[in-house]
Amino acid sequence: MKRIITFLVVVVVTTAVMVGTTPSLLKDINLGLDLKGGFEILYEAQPIEAGGKITKDALQQTAKSIEKRANVLGTSEPDVTTEGTNRIRLKMPGVTDENVVRQKMKEPATLTFRSKDGTEKKADQYNKIELYGNEFAEGGASYHPDQLNQFYEVSIKVKDKSKLADITKRLLNKELAIFMDDTLLYAPVVRAVLSDGTASISGGYTKEQAKDLSDKINLGALPLKLTEKYSQSVGATLGQLSLEQTLRAGIIGSLIILLFMILVYRIPGLIASFTLIVYTWLLIAFFYFAGVTLTLPGIAAFILGIGMAVDANIITDERIKEEIRSGKSILSAVKAGSKVSFRTVMDAHVTTFIAAAVMFGLGTGAVKGFAFVLMLDLIVSIITNIFFSRYLLHLLVKGNIIKSPKMLGVKESEIRAL
Repeated sequence: MKRIITFLVVVVVTTAVMVGTTPSLLKDINLGLDLKGGFEILYEAQPIEAGGKITKDALQQTAKSIEKRANVLGTSEPDVTTEGTNRIRLKMPGVTDENVVRQKMKEPATLTFRSKDGTEKKADQYNKIELYGNEFAEGGASYHPDQLNQFYEVSIKVKDKSKLADITKRLLNKELAIFMDDTLLYAPVVRAVLSDGTASISGGYTKEQAKDLSDKINLGALPLKLTEKYSQSVGATLGQLSLEQTLRAGIIGSLIILLFMILVYRIPGLIASFTLIVYTWLLIAFFYFAGVTLTLPGIAAFILGIGMAVDANIITDERIKEEIRSGKSILSAVKAGSKVSFRTVMDAHVTTFIAAAVMFGLGTGAVKGFAFVLMLDLIVSIITNIFFSRYLLHLLVKGNIIKSPKMLGVKESEIRAL
């Protein structure tokens, strides 16, 4: 009786949680531009200066700059990824004005060091540019603890030593403000004349602040020219249509699978159908809390995962039926069938996970998104369709609810006498 009560409590509570949370989860999931509509651009990066090199750090910093620009434009959840050694892909769901985005995105981030020349009416106006980002040595900015090991400071190195010496001599005990585009980052004070082409910027920075400043200076020292190689626009109507058609196909296919499981495997099939629903809900919850952006390839991986989850249940249930046909009791058959099928099911999941991990590591764009969702599918499937499904089935068997082989989809005539 205790096991039956446990079974009912688990099922009722799980169902109540799913029913109560599913609408809000579905409403707030991030949709990619192929489902929501939007704009995608693939850029090829090149150094502005002849003979310059594109490093991995420079490409990543440029990608960060592009993402910040996209956020300023007000686009929802921009997705910026680097591809290969010199390409950056930008996806912006919900974009309405493509021309403005194109113009703003291709401008390189401009780092400048500015001073006040006193000609402006506003006393806080930094209106004279003293140094540009490309006048700094590539990778010349780094951060480290100060002498007292209390705060962090940033060390920089410029290409023209004499220019830095002239600037620091003229601005001694004055501010030399650091700007990224037209945004003021920091305004350190010049404390000494610097003649060796290096300087330290201090101001009680935390480790995070110092790292952020050094990254920005290195980005400004390596401005990259972006050339648009490819773009596509997906209308909101077309994206919504794709979403509706894909979901409709997935729902119809899932209902057919659930009906098949119940008709063929009876109570184990009913349990499998319930755990498949739990699997779907749990995956959606992961998407929501992890902030995953769902795309058409992601939905394809989602549906593929449902097929693999069903396969896990079928392998287990078929093995249990074989054990019953061999003449074992229901409890012995469930234990033996679950044990024997476990390795087969786990092997299938692990090998598929390895393949998905390789796709994720080597792939780009849609392939990477497909692989990520597939890996998440497999993890959730192991939790729900292997462990949770078997837990519920064992509760019913040990609670003496399943008394006849027919309740497991086995006819009396199929059972071989010992």
